[in-house]
Amino acid sequence: MFFRKQFANVVEWQEFRDDMIFWKWKNDEIKKGSRLIIRPGQDAIFLNNGKIEGIFRDEGDYDIESQIIPFLSTLKGFKFGFNSGMRVEVLFVSTKEFVEKWGTPNVINIPAPGFPGGMPIRAHGTFTFKVADYVAFIDKIAGIRDQYLVEDVRIRISAVLDQLLMKWITREGRDMFNLQANSFEIARGIREDLDMEMIKSGISVTGFNIVSFSYPKEVQDMINKVASQGMVGDIGRFQQISLTEGMASGKMGGGSVAADMAGMMMGMQIAGNMLEQMNRQGTSPAPGVQPAGGAPSAAGQPPAAQPPAGQPSAGQPSAQPEGQARPNFCPNCGTKTGPVNFCPNCGYKLV
Repeated sequence: MFFRKQFANVVEWQEFRDDMIFWKWKNDEIKKGSRLIIRPGQDAIFLNNGKIEGIFRDEGDYDIESQIIPFLSTLKGFKFGFNSGMRVEVLFVSTKEFVEKWGTPNVINIPAPGFPGGMPIRAHGTFTFKVADYVAFIDKIAGIRDQYLVEDVRIRISAVLDQLLMKWITREGRDMFNLQANSFEIARGIREDLDMEMIKSGISVTGFNIVSFSYPKEVQDMINKVASQGMVGDIGRFQQISLTEGMASGKMGGGSVAADMAGMMMGMQIAGNMLEQMNRQGTSPAPGVQPAGGAPSAAGQPPAAQPPAGQPSAGQPSAQPEGQARPNFCPNCGTKTGPVNFCPNCGYKLV
């Protein structure tokens, strides 16, 4: 009796790891008196010559002779001999849903107007998968491997991910500067394509998530500036704010010819934008409204209110309001003033 029992096996997942999708128990024979142990989150598949003999899903400790063999396909009548055992392989498969991170190691150039070589982007996120078809899984993977890891699946998915990102960003990315707004639609398309590819090997991609898109620094700086201008709503006002912030932080302060020139150029640009805007307003008066009489106003000065009845107004330029004469030098920074009501250097309102 002792001689017979010493050959008994315990068939179980011996090299379990959290990132292991399956592990194959291989031995010459399963002896009489051997037991099968199935732990939570595992399925045990008995294989004979590469064919599935039986799949056991309930966790527990089983006597193979009395509780397993009767449920096998072609080996259900197998009888253990004194010196002979059953030659089979047992495949332990994890039933859990695996979560893995993904990312683009290199930039992907997405076709976009204004970018001859394409819009360079990166992306990262997560995907989830599980074994769904044991027959296909054994035929394509488990039949020739002794174990399979999450990293093996990640490598397979990464091999086709760049092409799928290009396909679905081009199809669903309505705004290349704000791809995150359509990330759900892009991710859904990628998941469906990945699932169609991976299910051929018995693996189902159950989820695909895009955490974020990222751009090279020069592109991101441009996006941020455009967004800031959009929030301000007026380019002239945006430039005034940029100049004010620069002076307040000391970046536009004196001390170098370059800084002084930059300040002067920004001031002149502000003045030019404001002059152009006031010229448009001054040359397009509302119907029935006539400029006020009096001294000629500066070019582009907004039209004054309508004069009282009886005063000449037609065709005459508006007068400079009394007591509001424009100084020749800015009282704030001392810069010589121009034909507008703001200092060309610091933006100070003169009148």
